[in-house]
Amino acid sequence: MPICIDEGNVKQGVLGLVMALLEIIRDGLRHQAMRRMESGSLTDAEIERLGQALLDLDEAIEEIKKEHGLAHVVADVRASLDDIVDDALDQIINPQRWAREAQAQRA
Repeated sequence: MPICIDEGNVKQGVLGLVMALLEIIRDGLRHQAMRRMESGSLTDAEIERLGQALLDLDEAIEEIKKEHGLAHVVADVRASLDDIVDDALDQIINPQRWAREAQAQRA
């Protein structure tokens, strides 16, 4: 499944893609922060700074999406990216099925 970008408004589509990627990076940062907090490798001050930085990032992302009317575009791009990742993982998990489907398409 391709990533859906509105051809009528390429600027908004590209900005939506950039914002979706930024959200994915933010989610990864949040996950890593939780792992570090749970492992006990951060001081209370570091946890406070990290939490505030993530909150500031959340606010900035939401503000940009609101200013440019991107909420729907970002959601669509994220859904497309999720589908791509799901397909890639499925190919890794079920290579025989994908090989059969590719063979059937060629026939």
